Amino acid sequence: MIIEAGQSKFQIDLNRHLRENNENPALTHLICEISEASKYIINSIRTGDLGVAGTSNLYGEEQLALDVLSDRILKKRLIHSGVVGKIASEEASDVLTIVDNAEHLYSVAYDPLDGSSLVDVNLAVGTIVSIFKGDNIFQTGRKQVAAMYILYGPRTTLIYSTGNGVHEFSLNQLMEYTLVQENIQMNTKANIYSPGGLRNKYTKGVAEYVRHLEEKGVKLRYSGGFVPDFNQVLLKGKGIFFYPHLKGAPNGKLRLLFELNPMAFLIEQAGGAASNGKMPILDIVPKKIDQREPIFIGCKEDVEKAEEYVATED
Repeated sequence: MIIEAGQSKFQIDLNRHLRENNENPALTHLICEISEASKYIINSIRTGDLGVAGTSNLYGEEQLALDVLSDRILKKRLIHSGVVGKIASEEASDVLTIVDNAEHLYSVAYDPLDGSSLVDVNLAVGTIVSIFKGDNIFQTGRKQVAAMYILYGPRTTLIYSTGNGVHEFSLNQLMEYTLVQENIQMNTKANIYSPGGLRNKYTKGVAEYVRHLEEKGVKLRYSGGFVPDFNQVLLKGKGIFFYPHLKGAPNGKLRLLFELNPMAFLIEQAGGAASNGKMPILDIVPKKIDQREPIFIGCKEDVEKAEEYVATED
C-alpha cells in the first residue's frame, strides 16, 4: 500500500486497506463483516454474563455464556453477509449450510471466543477465523484465501492476511480498525517460547527440545491463552509456541480447523513455520470437524529443530 505524503498510516482503516490492495470485493465485505461482529463481542466481554451456559460443546467442554453469545453474534453476521455458503463453529457439532452448491461463495471456520475461561480473571482472549473459497471446509489449510484473529486485550487488535502479507490493525476510540503495521515478519530464531501442556506428560523428544531451548537462553513466556501467546510470538518476531503431543494425548489439544489452520497461514505469510512435529500444518487434510493436531509454530529454525527432536522418537 502506498501512503500519500502527509498522510498517517493510522488514518487507513481496514476496509480501505483491503480495497487499496485490490482484494476481491466479496472477500473484503466478509472480512469487514467479521470485524463488525467483533465489536459486539467486545461489548459482551465487558458487560456480559461470565457464568456457564448449562450446555456443552462437541468436545464435552462446558460452555460459558460468553462462548454461546459470541458464537451467536458471529454466526448471525455471517449468515446475513450474503457471501457465505457454509459455516463451521467450534461451538457446534456440525457444519451449517446456508446456501447449497455455493462454489461462488465462501466457507468460514471459526472459534468465536478462544480462551474464554480466562475472561473471569481478566486475561486476554480472542476470535480466530479461517476462510476458504467455495463450499468445502475440509480442505488443506494451504487453500485458505484468508485468515485472521481479533485479540481482546488492553487494546483490541485485528491481524489478517489474504496471502499478501500479515497486517495489524487497532480499534480506535471511534470503534474503527486502523492500520498499525503492514507486512509483519518473523526472525529465523526465537528468544521466547510459550509451551502448552503439562511437562510431566511431555514425550522424550519434546522434553529434550525444551531443554535445548532453555540451554540457548530462550525465555518462557506463557499466559495460557492461544491467541495472546501466538500474538506475542508474531509481533515480537522472535518466538515459538507449542502445544505438543503428550503421553495419553498423542494429538495434543488444539483444533485443526478452528485454531491451527488460520494461525499457520498467518505465520507462514510472516516468514515463519508451523508443524505438527512431522509435517506442515497447512498440508494436513482434515478428516473431521473436531480433529486435533500437535502444534509447533513460530520462528522457522526453531520449528525445524522441534521436528528433529520429535523424529528421534520414531
